[in-house]
Amino acid sequence: MFLLTTLAYPCVLAVLCIGAGLFADRVGGSFLPAALLPVVGAAALIAVSQLTTFAAPLAPATPYVLAGVAAAGLALGRRRLAALARSWRRGAWQLVVPVAVYVVALAPVLAAGRPTFSSYQLLPDSAFHMMGADFLIRHGQDYAHLDLRNSYGEYIHGYYGTSYPSGGDTLFGGTTALLRLPFIWAFQPFNAFMLATGAGAAWVLVGALGLEGAWAALAALVVTVPAVVYGYELVASVKEIVALPMILALGALVVLHRRWLRGPPQGAIPFALVAAAGLSALGAAFGAWVLAAVAVVAVAAIRELAAGRLRARPLLLLSGVGALVLLLAGLPTWIHLQGSLQVAQAIGTTSNPGNLTGPLPAAEAFGTWISDSYRQVPLGTDLGISYALAAVALVAGVLGMALLLRRRAYALAGWIGLTLAVGAGLIAYSTTWAEAKTLMLTSPIVMLIAWGGVAALRHSRRWIAAAAPLLALTLTLGVSISDAMQYHGSDLAPTARYTELASLNARFAGRGPTLFPDFDEYALYELRDLDIGGPNFIWGPPALRNVALHHGDVVNLDRVRLRAWLGYPLVVTRRNPSASRPPTAYRLLWQGAYYQVWGRRAGAPAALAHLGLSVATPVRCTAVRRLARLAAHRRGTLVAARSPGLIRISVPQAQHPGWHYRWPGLTMPRPGTLRATFSVPHAGLWDVWVRGEIMPTLQVGLDGQRLAGVGGELSGSSYNVDTAPPLRVRLAAGRHRLTLVREGSSGLAPGAGGDALLQALLVTPARSRDDETLQVVPTARWRSLCGRRLDWIEVVPASRPVTRSARARATRR
Repeated sequence: MFLLTTLAYPCVLAVLCIGAGLFADRVGGSFLPAALLPVVGAAALIAVSQLTTFAAPLAPATPYVLAGVAAAGLALGRRRLAALARSWRRGAWQLVVPVAVYVVALAPVLAAGRPTFSSYQLLPDSAFHMMGADFLIRHGQDYAHLDLRNSYGEYIHGYYGTSYPSGGDTLFGGTTALLRLPFIWAFQPFNAFMLATGAGAAWVLVGALGLEGAWAALAALVVTVPAVVYGYELVASVKEIVALPMILALGALVVLHRRWLRGPPQGAIPFALVAAAGLSALGAAFGAWVLAAVAVVAVAAIRELAAGRLRARPLLLLSGVGALVLLLAGLPTWIHLQGSLQVAQAIGTTSNPGNLTGPLPAAEAFGTWISDSYRQVPLGTDLGISYALAAVALVAGVLGMALLLRRRAYALAGWIGLTLAVGAGLIAYSTTWAEAKTLMLTSPIVMLIAWGGVAALRHSRRWIAAAAPLLALTLTLGVSISDAMQYHGSDLAPTARYTELASLNARFAGRGPTLFPDFDEYALYELRDLDIGGPNFIWGPPALRNVALHHGDVVNLDRVRLRAWLGYPLVVTRRNPSASRPPTAYRLLWQGAYYQVWGRRAGAPAALAHLGLSVATPVRCTAVRRLARLAAHRRGTLVAARSPGLIRISVPQAQHPGWHYRWPGLTMPRPGTLRATFSVPHAGLWDVWVRGEIMPTLQVGLDGQRLAGVGGELSGSSYNVDTAPPLRVRLAAGRHRLTLVREGSSGLAPGAGGDALLQALLVTPARSRDDETLQVVPTARWRSLCGRRLDWIEVVPASRPVTRSARARATRR
């Protein structure tokens, strides 16, 4: 799967985009340089995928339609492909740059050597894009049949049913479905590939600055992956990552305006396709960048008319063709324009900063930000260096703009100036969340003009030209160090856990609705065929309100109303020795390393009463007496869920090398060893559980012997952490010593600087199944429950089915 998603999938994407690019070039008058074929092809495929999913019955055919368009383009452009193949040496640097961008963008996943994604924990929106892409390809842009009683339907309706831009999602869904790959593992490679398509447009732009060969390759690479852009790619912000190459492509087509303004009327088709793709991917807000490019082209066209190099009639025909293609290629956006404008306004005016702690500093636009995350301010000297390098880029930009004006490259200068003005205007009149997006989309333009300063120095007098390599090295090092630090601090999604979750979807598909009390919004995609309801999601089921106090909070199953259980034939829970099991009506159907699936017994009614307890506190007789009276009155019986014999090892009191403890746990930012002791009451097999957010591997030892390594175990929320699979060991009765070692890690390891937070260490007696806890207690013997440590007690109808083991325990008593 790793090779399929990281190698085969981008190769197929490249073939599809180049084929579609050749098709667009052929119908547009055959003027596109090779560097622009992938990005224009991607724009064409976005337009096609938007139209096929808009006509909902055609949605499942989207992958094959995309393949057909690409095949037609490859057939039409076979002579050009042959010519490019023969002259590949002359364009070698053009081939190197997008490959380099892809490798840099996907570096954490490639270095991990397993299918995963780096947006984990940082931006859960990627979960919705995975779910949405899958839905759009299967059902199209038709949301009338959604079930809004649970989270899956609520999320699809809340996002895509409100004119949310889906251009990137339909392209992602169509190309991924073509290879039948899991969307969750193809998502990060898709984002990396789309960013790489921007390298071709960057190549054209830096060429217009006067850079070529290795100089152009280095400039295009740095322009495409400045620090804030790299940060957005790591969190897989797909709308912005798809829109950015379209902005750069608009600039490249502005630079090449003479090729298509003086050509046949269909020469406007590539420009219109790119504009429509940007609108489909980012929404109505992309219109600001389109208008900036159109304004520059309009001025250039007026100059051409005035100089007699262009006639009014062909220009009107060209404008008409461009407008028509823009209308057709972006038809779903135009039809729902009012909704798209409302979404853009909501994003631009929201006071919710999302995953940001505050506005991003304007200095981040200059490419360098020496921090583990673009969302965090660098510490100490790193902050000073970041601002110093920003100042260098600013001075270089002034030199670059002066170069363009001196050379009378007014089209490029005008596009850069208007694009920067658009960015500044949007930042000035929007709130934190939209400001950050705009800053990210503007940063490559800032870096582009900074490399214009390098070009200015190279074409100056000999003694001044000697400073060009130094400036180029400074710009490159600033971006490289910034990106390397973000790579080092990235958190990667747990592969094994999501693989297990996907197996549950295949095993139990169609048997929902399913209650999902874990906080993991990626389950919306992985359990897409189970109609899941997550009580602590943004959109939780109305019947389960107050089960979790806040979004992302821990779910307490004891708060679920008794009648609400009837709506869920299945419950999927994380294996957690300290969490309550579902009510008596549920039996364990399946258990894996991470999850358990509970099924409601056929005909099982709701419990008459449910008393949630804490296993840390003995139950009081007064509470049991009330339940016994109810059971006697309603002719029911008592069922108790016994404690699993949990032993808690105190994390705050453990010995460690000065690590900091603050709720929700112990932060382990540097290498060291934690030591703790515990005692077990009897000899036998025991399970050791480690709970926390653990990206770098921790070595778990017991009584001086290595037990196992625990790493890459992330839950998605540091305030709602989960336990890693249990480590089974045979112990003698008495005292034992547990150690956790965080070793020093190489800076080359992805996520070596990621999360390392320990919340709890637990020990329980080993069991083959975690449902062996129920005990039926006749009403007359209710006193036997007094003073015991129990999970919960229920009053159930006497005719209610219970497990054989529970009946046997009641008989023995």
